[in-house]
Amino acid sequence: MIPNNPNQRERNQASVSNEDVAEGTTTIGITAGDSVVLATEQRASMGNLVASKTAKKIYQVTDDAALTISGGVGDGQNLAKTLKVEANLYEMRRGKPMTMTGLASMAGNVLRSYLFRVVPILGGVDDEGAHVFSLDPAGGVMEEEYVSTGSGSVIAYGVLEDGYTDDLSLDEAQKLAVRGLESAMERDTASGNGILLSTITPDEGFRQLDDEEVESIAQEL
Repeated sequence: MIPNNPNQRERNQASVSNEDVAEGTTTIGITAGDSVVLATEQRASMGNLVASKTAKKIYQVTDDAALTISGGVGDGQNLAKTLKVEANLYEMRRGKPMTMTGLASMAGNVLRSYLFRVVPILGGVDDEGAHVFSLDPAGGVMEEEYVSTGSGSVIAYGVLEDGYTDDLSLDEAQKLAVRGLESAMERDTASGNGILLSTITPDEGFRQLDDEEVESIAQEL
């Protein structure tokens, strides 16, 4: 059950379209065999102001799933917290984790109900393999092999389209994600200030790489 929001009546009175959502960022999700790579840059902007140079845009939802956010920071944080609570309750009641398809469906229902101004990427692994889902503020859910959101996504997509293959390894996917972000940060003024990179694998689950690991990958490009 989605928690009650006392301010939902006011929020429901406003329609939310993709054009209404501030998407000043670049986020990337890539499937690589049985694993997933999620990557974002770290700039948070308010108009022409760089509001933060260390913005966190990847949030762990379960041991094997995580969310990237572009759009409203508060809405993105609330979405991640809501999904985490609901996934934990599901596992407690059923004795097994929610599938990624089920988690994506729940995320779409939450977005549709709350009208969160955020455009997330949901990535994770389950018994059926690796999954990356693109979601929109209206609750739309689409599974993709790779996806990018935010103002720098047009640039990042050029790199992803050129470099993605069905047999991409985890290491290659990490390098591709970093390449995509670096290209976006070169041309999109709302993207910049470093890279956050996370992997989700069947053996380790969710893991966020540290700055030294990200720098090492960037130096190999």
